Amino acid sequence: MKQFFTRYPIAVFILLLSACNKDFIEQNVLTPTLNPTINDANGGNWVPIHLSTASEITVLPPIAKTAPDYTAQINEIKGWQKNMSDDDRKLVKYWSAGGVLRWNEIMRELVAKYNLPPVQDVSGTYPIPNANNPLAYPFFPFSNPPYAARAYAYVSAAQYDALVAAYHYKTVYKREAPYLADLNINVLVSKSSLYSYPSEDAAVIGASVELLKLLFPGEQAYIQKKAEEHRRARLIAGANVRDEMEAGEALGRAVALKYVQRARTDRTGAALGITNGVDIWKELETGAIQKGETPWISQDSPRRPPMLPYFGRVRPFLFDELTVVTKIRPPAPPSVKSEAFKKELEEVLYFSQNPTRERVKIVHRWGDGVGTYTPPGHWNAIAAEHMIPLNLSEIRWARNLALLNMSLMDAAIVCWDAKYTYYNPRPSQVDPKIKTHTGLPNFPAYTSGHSTFSGAAATILAHLIPEKANLFNDMALEASMSRIYGAIHYRSDCEVGLEMGKKVGNYAIQRAQNDGAN
Repeated sequence: MKQFFTRYPIAVFILLLSACNKDFIEQNVLTPTLNPTINDANGGNWVPIHLSTASEITVLPPIAKTAPDYTAQINEIKGWQKNMSDDDRKLVKYWSAGGVLRWNEIMRELVAKYNLPPVQDVSGTYPIPNANNPLAYPFFPFSNPPYAARAYAYVSAAQYDALVAAYHYKTVYKREAPYLADLNINVLVSKSSLYSYPSEDAAVIGASVELLKLLFPGEQAYIQKKAEEHRRARLIAGANVRDEMEAGEALGRAVALKYVQRARTDRTGAALGITNGVDIWKELETGAIQKGETPWISQDSPRRPPMLPYFGRVRPFLFDELTVVTKIRPPAPPSVKSEAFKKELEEVLYFSQNPTRERVKIVHRWGDGVGTYTPPGHWNAIAAEHMIPLNLSEIRWARNLALLNMSLMDAAIVCWDAKYTYYNPRPSQVDPKIKTHTGLPNFPAYTSGHSTFSGAAATILAHLIPEKANLFNDMALEASMSRIYGAIHYRSDCEVGLEMGKKVGNYAIQRAQNDGAN
């Protein structure tokens, strides 16, 4: 622990203590109840992402509403409602905002909790989080930006596919909601015109739980607790009977398992499992030197291995691996020996030595460092804020966040591909007079992750919410510039990163235009 205090400021120590606490701050219960303007009842005809068809997974027919067991399930709801407590009412209100939104918030909190880089051990090396022993230090995962982007993508995409399948079976079985079967049931959420079997909320539960258990294995008790709260809220609200919940959850789990299989073969394991041996980064340094360039060097002491040098090889969602190299990988940055590089370095020095209140505010607004949602999570929060007033259906929420998060994951892949292709040094490495105004990431400069993430996010969000396109693009530009103001990136890192992100976002737009949801 003494070593920790010498290595990190007290604020980070406080953050670590709070991150070890299993109790999360309760989310805002004032979010409006999900009450879609358009119910998207045809969602079962939309094109899934990883499922071959909406009916790939079988959902058995429900029992008849005349069956004694159905009557028992109706009576179960009445029993819940008769004995409802104030805490139950708060639970119903909380989850009435929509399962997709709430599980996205839960995931953001998990990302923030685990977004802590390991501290070096007594030998001066940095231990690697171990998925097989997630509660041992360093905790698994270290949810850095690429890991977080991938986590958001897998959960969102699985939620969407689960809902496409659920909406398909709703139209097959056409079972009406329990409050239509028994008028004595009080409806504590917005009444839906959708059929109720299988439950869309339960499909989201099943998909979310299975993937979050994979991604955050040390949080299984907490994840199951949230799932039970979600289930109970739907029953208390009179929105679904138990067999509708069970069918939906089983469907969501089956969809999630297909995504788990994908996750186990997308090459992330190799990217996360890089050891502390110097061979990898020595090879990268040598490659840059052989090109006549100055290689990136970790500024941590002792030198920390570069973050995820193989993440650029992870399998994307929106295009194939060849596209990463042939269509999105950018040309080399200005040579460190060129006048163009010298000019960019001087600009960074100027911003380092001449901070203004407004520029520092921008740096901190987009910092997204240790203990935060990361840049991908920041864009999830932005998306949620602007989607809530639109009164979208649950399946459209899932579709929009899936498109956003696939873009963010693929942005991480193309950005990390560029970083470790060129291995470009950070400004403060080249010129020690440059002092940063934000944390210095432990990986090469070109291209800027913030810029690539922001270019991708703004592009797809502008397509999804076109009336706010200028706002999203302005946000992306500000996020990008924040890295120059913070003195950790050159202008070419940011401008090229934005363009790369826009290319990724355009692939998401192509998918959106052909998924049947327009």
